[in-house]
Amino acid sequence: MITLIHLEMRLRVFAEQFGKLAARYDQTLEHSAELEAVINEYSRFVTDPDHKIAWGLLRQDELQELDPLVQALRQKSAQCVAIMEKYRALKLQAGEVQIADYFKNIEECIDKEFGSFQVTPESKVLLVGSGSFPMTPLLIAKRTGAEVVGIDIDAEAITLGRKVVEKLGAGLNIRLEQQLLEDLAYTRQTTHIIFSSTVANKYDLLDQLYALTNEQVVVAMRYGNGLKSLFNYPMKETDGNKWRVADNILRPHDVFDIALYQKA
Repeated sequence: MITLIHLEMRLRVFAEQFGKLAARYDQTLEHSAELEAVINEYSRFVTDPDHKIAWGLLRQDELQELDPLVQALRQKSAQCVAIMEKYRALKLQAGEVQIADYFKNIEECIDKEFGSFQVTPESKVLLVGSGSFPMTPLLIAKRTGAEVVGIDIDAEAITLGRKVVEKLGAGLNIRLEQQLLEDLAYTRQTTHIIFSSTVANKYDLLDQLYALTNEQVVVAMRYGNGLKSLFNYPMKETDGNKWRVADNILRPHDVFDIALYQKA
C-alpha cells in the first residue's frame, strides 16, 4: 500500500529535481535530456492509477499537511514544462524532432479539446499560454484550417515559438503575440479559447474575458484536480452570472482534464 510518507518522499525528490534543473537552464541543450526524463517520470506518476487511489484515500488533515509542497511542485513543474518546450524548440532548430512522452500525451489531448463544440475552418481560436513549442496552434490550424492566435507573457517563448511555426507551419494561419488579453483586438472576435493548464491566474483571466468576448465563445480550461493538481492548476468555481460549465471532459490517462465554459 502506498502511504503518505511514501508519497511525500517522492514529491520532495521531484521538487528538488525541478528546482535544480530550472536553475540550470542556460539557453543551451546541455541539461535537456535530464529534464525530459524527470518530466516524463512525473507525467507517469500523476497518471498512475495506484497513485490516484492512494491520493484519494488521504485524509483532509493529510492533504492540508501536503498542501505547501503541492503548491511548490505545481509552480516548479510548470516552470520546467516551459523550459522543456524551449529545449524542444532549440532541438528543432538543430534538426532534431524526437517527441518526449509528455508532449505525446498533450498532443493526444488536443484531439478531444472542445468535445462537441467543434473547430471549423471559419473558427477563430485563441490559446492563452502558447509557450515555446506551440503544438496546439499547429495541430488545430493544420487539421481544421482555422485561424489561431497564441499569446504568452514570456518574450523568449514567443521568439522561439515563431521559429517553430516558420519551420512546421508554413502556410498555416497562425500568429504568436506577447500581448495581454485586453490589448488584443482578436480577443473580441474569437470563437474558441484554450487556457494552458500551467497558467496560474487562468480563472482571473476567465472572469476578465466575460466583458471582452462575444456571446457564442467557448472556453476550454485545461485543469487538474486531485493527484493531477500536482502538475496543473485546479478547477475553480466561477461566477454563475457570467460562466457555466457546458461540459467536463475527464481523461484518466492524460495529464490534465478539460472544463468547457459558455456564457451564462
